[in-house]
Amino acid sequence: MKTSMLIGALALALAGTSAAVTAAQAADLKFAPGEDARFNWQSFEDFKAANDLSGQEMSLFGPWLSADKDLIESVTAYFEEATGAKVNYSGSDSFEQQIVIDTQAGSAPNVAVFPQPGLAADLASKGLLVPLGSDTADWMKDNYAAGQSWVDLGTYENQDGTRAFFAFPYKADVKSLVWYVPENFEDAGYQVPQTMEELKALSEQIVADGETPGASALAPAARPAGLPPTGWRT
Repeated sequence: MKTSMLIGALALALAGTSAAVTAAQAADLKFAPGEDARFNWQSFEDFKAANDLSGQEMSLFGPWLSADKDLIESVTAYFEEATGAKVNYSGSDSFEQQIVIDTQAGSAPNVAVFPQPGLAADLASKGLLVPLGSDTADWMKDNYAAGQSWVDLGTYENQDGTRAFFAFPYKADVKSLVWYVPENFEDAGYQVPQTMEELKALSEQIVADGETPGASALAPAARPAGLPPTGWRT
């Protein structure tokens, strides 16, 4: 049986089941709901009204430790407060290796936080992830800036070759935007674009020349973790 419970994180539902708990623990909230006007508490109340998960427990596994662990737990505390569920987060500095071991052994968490889309796509292709569903993809498309781009980033081929939405991006970091190899440009006779229109035109030219204009991650053989080299590479 495959089940998933969605929480706002770069979350991918994995093969697993939810276990019952006797009672949800009191959440340690940084801000009491409704007391700070900087936040949209209506969305919290709407989510609370629509999701009663009292007595359920969710395992969440990711790469965050120390201060980062405290931060993600400050987020899951609101999920617990709204739903009545209990979230058990565990972090590891060997996340990339451990998540592969756990999924292959059938002992994966309910939800995992992937720092890189490449590894998630690889596990999805082996049938080890559970799709989040079209409703979640539609919500992201409607509520995220450039929503379709985020949906595309979280959409991978399943074991049978069909494409499905697996990843819910929670945070993103700007690293170096776009970088390129000057020698490659010189050899091909390309000029460095100065505007977005010129960048699009150059990308189309590179495709016409039979090459790939950009990449968002290195292949596993080049970098086992599948992380972006520094953001975008041309």
